[in-house]
Amino acid sequence: MSILMLLHDRTPGSGSTLEKLMSWRRLAWPLALAAGLSLAAPVAQAADEWPNRPIRMLVPYPPGGGTDIIARIIQEDLGKQLGQTVVIENRGGAAGMIGTEAVARADPDGYTVLFTLSSHTINPAIYKKLSFDTANDFAPVSLVASLPQILVANPGFSANNVGDLLRQAKAAPGEISYGSVGNGSPSHIAGELLGLRTGTKMQHIPYRGGGPAVNDVLGNQIPLLWVSIPAAAGFVKTGRLKPLAVSTVRRSPMFPDVPTVQESGVADFEVDSWYAMFVPSKTPAPVIDRLSKAVSMVVQRPEIKEKLLGQGAEAVGSSPERLGEVVNTELTKWASLAQEAKIKLD
Repeated sequence: MSILMLLHDRTPGSGSTLEKLMSWRRLAWPLALAAGLSLAAPVAQAADEWPNRPIRMLVPYPPGGGTDIIARIIQEDLGKQLGQTVVIENRGGAAGMIGTEAVARADPDGYTVLFTLSSHTINPAIYKKLSFDTANDFAPVSLVASLPQILVANPGFSANNVGDLLRQAKAAPGEISYGSVGNGSPSHIAGELLGLRTGTKMQHIPYRGGGPAVNDVLGNQIPLLWVSIPAAAGFVKTGRLKPLAVSTVRRSPMFPDVPTVQESGVADFEVDSWYAMFVPSKTPAPVIDRLSKAVSMVVQRPEIKEKLLGQGAEAVGSSPERLGEVVNTELTKWASLAQEAKIKLD
């Protein structure tokens, strides 16, 4: 019986409206509690049973790029830790937003996870409209690893360091082009920040991932590329790409002879890339907690840390709360930078 029905019931001898309301309230609380428990029980049961089938780890970038490489380093061990197969699905395009949207729209059951990089917090700053809400459509799981971006050049490019590059860029504004793994990527931001801090202008060429971008620098289709170290490390080691600088305030342990941009004379320059895992919002908290602990355990294994370091990345592992703090901080940070640099894309 609804409250409206009680208010309109004036039948003689049937008791006052107040009495009926009090009676309804005495009955309503046990009913509400029972309903809540009945809804909570399947969620708790599902969390206890999770995972009981393969988990899809969606990487919103093509194979061969840094995000894909880091995801594959933890893939097998994460599956063993969880007792289920982890299947990687690459769904590149639109600066990672196609694959990211797919996760936002997936069932919040823990069987579809997003493995992405810090462009997750950059895209909202530079795109006028997204098909998902970065802050509200995803639940953070764990930071996985962090690493610098590296500025590399085709060996035939005349500049051998950042100083040479900036002199050339100032002499010919807009004539030198650089590639990135896509609009809104950390490599894009690194290029824009370099121009902003030095008053130079270079032409940005976005790609759909690190693999295609590296191939075009190797083929001398473009002279320069900002990219995550995993996508370029092998080619730098063999001399097929020439390193100019890294984007962090400390040198990369993989390439200790490559200077930072700050060491090269550019003040207030830092772009620190991270890789992390998210799930759709409303995924049960026990599932998120178990997945987060599994990720942290995997990345702290010596063999995994060594593989990550081999790609120039440092293992992290974190609580969902810590990743949430990073996301909130960087959403504000990159929004400010995009406004200062006047970066806005459709």
